Amino acid sequence: MNALHTWRTSWFAHPLQGQSERDGIAEHEVLLAVWLAFFGLLVFASWLLWRLGVWQMLVAADPTLLTVVILVIFTAATLWVGRRSYLLSRQHAWLAEARQLLQGPAPQAATLLTTLRAQPQSWVQCYLADVIAKGPGHWRGNGQLTELLAEKAHGAHESAWWFNAALLKLGLLGKVIGFSIMALALGSLDSIEATQTSTLLKNLTAGLGTALLTTMTGLVGNILLGLQLSRLDRVADALVADALELAENGLARVFPDR
Repeated sequence: MNALHTWRTSWFAHPLQGQSERDGIAEHEVLLAVWLAFFGLLVFASWLLWRLGVWQMLVAADPTLLTVVILVIFTAATLWVGRRSYLLSRQHAWLAEARQLLQGPAPQAATLLTTLRAQPQSWVQCYLADVIAKGPGHWRGNGQLTELLAEKAHGAHESAWWFNAALLKLGLLGKVIGFSIMALALGSLDSIEATQTSTLLKNLTAGLGTALLTTMTGLVGNILLGLQLSRLDRVADALVADALELAENGLARVFPDR
């Protein structure tokens, strides 16, 4: 019974603290852990495909090397997602620290402003400091500051989404090139003779292999990278929403309505 009472007290007595624990752990620690697990699966799958000779087959079957280009872009983008996941995880941790600052006795605006300014790497704390700096009569007019925070949280993702679309377009480009090879092979023949059959089939197979392999690689890369970027966007949205909620509710204790 004592344990149950302690749990109920800790959970319901401080709703912001409970939200902090859910957001802090669920958002920043799980985000990075999920990416690490996903990256580990990719490394294992890559090693397994190498052992089975799939990578060697892809390179040998694609004279355009578009498959290699797609793989390089996907690898670089995935590593960038890992770096971004770590950055967003730190931002959520700093958000939890800012929430704790506003949970105790109502702090003075000047003292809170100095404390928040001490962490310039935290987007949320800088956002809250800028809101406080607007003063008692204007702190609720934080629309532009919220847009600035949203830009910091989402702005870099736009380029990543462009590269994600580029993977699909490179796959389609390989498909066009592959069918072009097939068309050129057929167009170069005046007549089909028995002696030319093997050469014709070889050229047609090479063109078809290029078309199918590059398209498949681009589609798979587009899907896997899109999953990672969707998760990043979701966590960035949660960061901005939690920061706005904290500003509206937490700062009301710093600037009580008169």
